[in-house]
Amino acid sequence: MTHAPQPRHRAPEPAEPPTEPLAPQGDPGGRPPGVAPERDPGGRPPGAAPSRPGRRRRGPSALRLVWVYPDLLSTYGDRGNLLVLERRARLRGIETEPAAVNADQPVPRSGDIYLMGGGEDLPQILAARRLSADGGLAAAARAGAVVFAVCAGYQVLGTEFGGTEGERVSGLGILDIRSGRGERRGVGEIVADVDPELGVPRLTGFENHQGVTSLGRAARPLARVTVGVGNGDGTEGAYAGKVLGTYLHGPALVRNPGLADLLLTWAAGPLAPLAPAEENWARQLREERLAAVVG
Repeated sequence: MTHAPQPRHRAPEPAEPPTEPLAPQGDPGGRPPGVAPERDPGGRPPGAAPSRPGRRRRGPSALRLVWVYPDLLSTYGDRGNLLVLERRARLRGIETEPAAVNADQPVPRSGDIYLMGGGEDLPQILAARRLSADGGLAAAARAGAVVFAVCAGYQVLGTEFGGTEGERVSGLGILDIRSGRGERRGVGEIVADVDPELGVPRLTGFENHQGVTSLGRAARPLARVTVGVGNGDGTEGAYAGKVLGTYLHGPALVRNPGLADLLLTWAAGPLAPLAPAEENWARQLREERLAAVVG
């Protein structure tokens, strides 16, 4: 297992244009008045207190989570990935500062973890073009930020992907992968065994894509598929350094808290284990989904 990187310490940076907060103050779920809160994707019922209560502070010391282009790339509840990272950090006393950055806003370069979700063909192409012109995400990745991308976002990280008619569309070149259109669509549950170097348990998720992804020498497969399609060659996802992509929805980090903790470790250093009671709902979800597929 690789050694966990230590947290990055930054010198003060110039002020960046404000990004859109995820929810108005006093409404952490971002819901309009009168709408009942949903259960925490990490498993805690609404209103339940964390096991390690602490003062919520925001500022330079907080872990900065950047949700990139939710107006273009956010299908199958991909926002749940952000919520799980917030919760699992909070339970360990790590303060977070989440921000949603839409396609008409500059991507801040000072984030700690960047998240991208899935999307349809046209929004995916638009996202790739705007991110390429903006340069913020690529700059953050080069500086050592953690990047986690799902499905369409995963393809955008590569050097190219297939457009609406299968034409080649340039990606960001952050991850050494190339994607195109396959002959069959991967739809349904997917199970995959993670690269042992990462120390993460078996992955469970849902896929819905027609992509075929090949890895270059600078990327490693995230996992080996036992059920499902994944990259199309028996592997699933890819990673290099602290950049990681996958075809898994579910949301991926809700079904796979070990993967969420890996990302947090890359950004914040070694993590304290959570109390078993804090893992009950996540464990139950994993067991149910795995049992439904592999028995």
